[in-house]
Amino acid sequence: MGSRTSEVARHVGDLPYARGSILRGTEDDFTKLRLAWGTVAARHADGTLFDFTGLVRSLVTAADAGPFDDELAPALHWERLRKVALEHLGGDPERDEVFVANRLTAAIFAGLQVLVPRGGRVVGVSAGYSHPAVARAVRWAGGTLDDGGEVEGADAVVLTRLAVTYDVLPQEDVERAVAAAREAAIPVFVDDAGGARVCPAVFDQPRTLELGADLGATGLDKYGTIGPRLGLLAGRRELVARVRALAIELGLEARPMLYGAVVRSLEQYRPERVRQLVETTAEVGDALERRLGTWIERTPVAVKLPGAGTLAEAARRAGVEAPGLVPIEATAALAMLLLRDHGVHTVHFAALPPGTDALLLKFVPPETLSRFGGAERLAAAVDESLDTLAELLPNERALRELLGQK
Repeated sequence: MGSRTSEVARHVGDLPYARGSILRGTEDDFTKLRLAWGTVAARHADGTLFDFTGLVRSLVTAADAGPFDDELAPALHWERLRKVALEHLGGDPERDEVFVANRLTAAIFAGLQVLVPRGGRVVGVSAGYSHPAVARAVRWAGGTLDDGGEVEGADAVVLTRLAVTYDVLPQEDVERAVAAAREAAIPVFVDDAGGARVCPAVFDQPRTLELGADLGATGLDKYGTIGPRLGLLAGRRELVARVRALAIELGLEARPMLYGAVVRSLEQYRPERVRQLVETTAEVGDALERRLGTWIERTPVAVKLPGAGTLAEAARRAGVEAPGLVPIEATAALAMLLLRDHGVHTVHFAALPPGTDALLLKFVPPETLSRFGGAERLAAAVDESLDTLAELLPNERALRELLGQK
C-alpha cells in the first residue's frame, strides 16, 4: 500500500479516506442512505430504478429454495450445501468444512478472532489495501494490521485477490505470499469477497482453498451468485469448528432457513456469466473515457471515478478553487444525483461505511445497461450529474440537504 494511503488510513482509523464536515461518520452515512431509500422506493414504483451496484442481494423464493424454516431447512439442505460450497471454493470433503455467516463481514470477523493471537501482527496482502472489515476484525482480535508488510515474522496473513480498489493480485504474488506463510507455519485467511469467482473465471487462477489457505470466505451477493447477502466460509475442519462455535455465540451465523437459497445460488453459478459482466463493464468504461477523459480510472474488471478526481472535475466546472468537500463527500453527492435524477443506483449506497471514496461501476449486467439505454446514455447521465454537482458546489446548505444533513 502506498505511503499516502497509509497516512490517510492512520488518520481516519479503519477507512482509507478522510472524513469531512458533512459525512462525519457511519451515522451520517446511514442518514444519507435513509434519504436515498425514498428515491429508490419512488423509482422502483414507477419502473425507473436501474441497479448498477454490481451486486445481487435478493432472496430466491422458488419452491426448491424452501422451506423457510430454521428447523426443517438445515435438515433438508445441509449436506447438499456442504458439497456444493466445497466444490465452489475448491475444498476437500475429507479435510475441510463449511460455515455460513449472516454476511461476509461476519465471516471475516469470526475467522480472524480464531486465527489472530492477541498482540499479533497480521500482514495484509493485496493489489490495493485490505478491506476496512479486515482492519476492524484484526483490531477486535487484539492484533495489528500491517497492510503490505513483510510476511516473515507475521502471526497471520490476510490475502485479498480482488482488492477494494478492484485491482487484481497477480497469481505469482499470491503464490509467493502463500509459500512464505506456509514455510513459516503462518495461517492464511483469504478474503475472497468477489475473487472466489472473478479470479478463476476471468484470470484462470485456482479456487480459494486451492491456493493453500487455512480459511477463506466469499460473499454470495457478488459476481455470478444471486444472493442472499450471506458470507460463505470454508477451510480446515478444526478451524471452521472453532469459527462456527464463536459465530453462533455472537449471533453471527446465517439463519438456517436460508440454506436452500444458498444451494440454489451456488448451483446456478456459471463462470461465463462473470466474463459477460466484465465485458459489459468494459463497454461502460470506454463510453465514460470518451465522454469525460483520462481522469477516469480502470482496472481489468471495474471503472472508477476516484473521489479526488470527481471533486477536482466538479470544482473545475464550477470555477471553484477551494471546494469545501472532501473526496468521499463529492462521490456521495454524485451518487445521490445519479440516483435522484437518472435512477442510477450505484454501489456507493451498498456499504456502510463505503470501503472506498471512488464511485465504482463494476460487473454491469448487460440487461440492465440495455434497459437504461446503453453505455453512451449512462456516460451522459454521469456527465450531467457532474454538471449538477458543479452547480451545487458553492452552496454548502444545498449539499448538506442533498446528503441528508441539516
